[in-house]
This record gives sequence, structure tokens and C-alpha cells, in this order.
Amino acid sequence: MTHDPAGLTAADHLDAAREMTAANRPYLAHLLAEQAARLTTDPATAAGIRAAFPDPTLTREETD
Repeated sequence: MTHDPAGLTAADHLDAAREMTAANRPYLAHLLAEQAARLTTDPATAAGIRAAFPDPTLTREETD
């Protein structure tokens, strides 16, 4: 891991997204995965990353 955020790779962001998912922080996981997708050159891979970490504000269910 580097101390310079500009030096982080897509893999670094995905690792952090998985950690945030495990810590029950879905929105942070989504943001980190979105950055990983932006850093990915293959559109299919980027789409897979986005699908794996959807925006929780768009997918949450309302309960009474």
C-alpha cells in the first residue's frame, strides 16, 4: 500500500471495497468500487465491478 492516493491501483480499491463490505459499510464499498471501475480499462470488467458493488441508496428496501 502506498501513502499517495494517486498511486493506488484498481486492485487496491477493490480490496478496500471488500473490507468495507465486511465491515457493513456498503456505501463506502460502492464508492471504492466505483473508483476501481474508473481505473479499469476493460469495459466488461468495469461493468462487473459496478454490478458487484451496487449503490445502496438505489437498491435499499423500505420497511415499516
